[in-house]
Amino acid sequence: MKTLKTQVAIIGAGPSGLLLGQLLHNAGIETLILERQTPDYVQGRIRAGVLEQGMVDLLRQAGVSARMDAEGLVHEGFELALNGQLTHIDLKALTGGKTVMIYGQTEVTRDLMAARQASGAVTFYEASNVQPHDLKRAEPWLSFEHEGEQYRLDCDYIAGCDGFHGVARQSIPVEALKIFERVYPFGWLGILADTPPIHDELVYAKHERGFALCSMRSPTRSRYYLQVPADESVQDWSDERFWDELKTRLPTALSEQLITGPSIEKSIAPLRSFVVEPMQYGRLFLLGDAAHIVPPTGAKGLNLAASDVSTLFNILLKVYREGRVELLEKYSQICLRRIWKAERFSWWMTSMLHQFPEADGFSQRIAQSELEYFVDSEAGRKTIAENYVGLPYEAIE
Repeated sequence: MKTLKTQVAIIGAGPSGLLLGQLLHNAGIETLILERQTPDYVQGRIRAGVLEQGMVDLLRQAGVSARMDAEGLVHEGFELALNGQLTHIDLKALTGGKTVMIYGQTEVTRDLMAARQASGAVTFYEASNVQPHDLKRAEPWLSFEHEGEQYRLDCDYIAGCDGFHGVARQSIPVEALKIFERVYPFGWLGILADTPPIHDELVYAKHERGFALCSMRSPTRSRYYLQVPADESVQDWSDERFWDELKTRLPTALSEQLITGPSIEKSIAPLRSFVVEPMQYGRLFLLGDAAHIVPPTGAKGLNLAASDVSTLFNILLKVYREGRVELLEKYSQICLRRIWKAERFSWWMTSMLHQFPEADGFSQRIAQSELEYFVDSEAGRKTIAENYVGLPYEAIE
C-alpha cells in the first residue's frame, strides 16, 4: 500500500471540491482531491447556470473568473409570468445594486479544472473504493484504489464534496445524523437547444397546466423546463411535444417569439428538499449536495455549495494561520443558518409556482393570493429579490 500525505483531503472534483481546493491552494494550504469519475464525465454534467453575487465574488477571489467575466451574462432582473402577464422583478434596484450571473456550472467546472491543473495540485480521477477512517481522531485518513494500486492518504481534515450519493455522508454513523426531507410529486423536464433565448432575462411561468421556466446558457443556447408528473418518462416527450407544451404555458406575446430547434440534451430531474444536521462529524465536513438539496426553482443548489466552501475555507484559514481550532465546531451551525433560509425560499418558490396534484381549491386560492401579495407589493418584490441574489455570507470572527 502506498502512503500519501496532505493537509486537506477533498472527496469529489465537482465545483465545490475544486473551488475549495483552489482557495486553499492559493492560501498555501496543501490539498489532494479524490474523484471516482473521469474528468470528461465531471465536465459533462449539465446543471445550474444562475450564480449569486456571493459565488461570483468567491470565484473572483479564487482567481478563476476571467472567462466568466468575459462570457457570463449579468442579469439585473427576471420575469414572472402570472395570469398571462409579465411582471419584472428588478433585482438591481430592489437590492441596492446586486445582480446574478448567467454562467453554466459546466463552464465553472471547466475553469476550475484548468486552474487546478495549472497549479500542479494533485487530483486522482477514477479513484475507487474511497473510504474515510478515524474521523474522530486527530489524524484521520482515507483508503482508496487507483489504477490497480492500494493507497492510504493521511490528512488533517476531510472535505466531503461528493454529492448526495457520495461516500462522505455515508461514512457518518446513522445515529449521529438528523435528516429533514420533502419529496415533491413532480419533476422538471428540461431541454438544452442551440436556439436564441426567448427573452433576455429568465422567465418563471405559473400556468394551470404546470410550471415552466425559460432560461439560457448563452446568447445562442437556451435551457427550458416544464413541470411534469414525477413518474413521467423522458421517452414520451418528443421535441415537438415539448415546444408545443411550452408555448401553451407562456403568455401569448412571449410564446410567439419562441424559436424552436432540435434538443441537444433532454432529461427529467426529480425535485426534493433535503438537509442533514450536523454537517460535520469529527474531522469530516460535508459541503454542497452531500449535506443539502433544494428544488431548483430558487436557483440555490450550486450557490449553497459555494457558501459552504466559503465558510470552511475561512475557518481553515484561521485554524492554520492563527491556531483557532475552536472555530471548527462552528462550521455546521454557521452553514445551516444560511441553508435553512435558502431551503425556505426554494420551497416557497416551488409552492407558489407549481401545480400540486393533491391541492384543493382553498389551497390553490391561498397560494395565488400569497403570490399576488408579494408581486404587487414593493416590500414583497424586495423580499423575493434579496433572496434571489443571495443572502450575505456570514463572517467568520
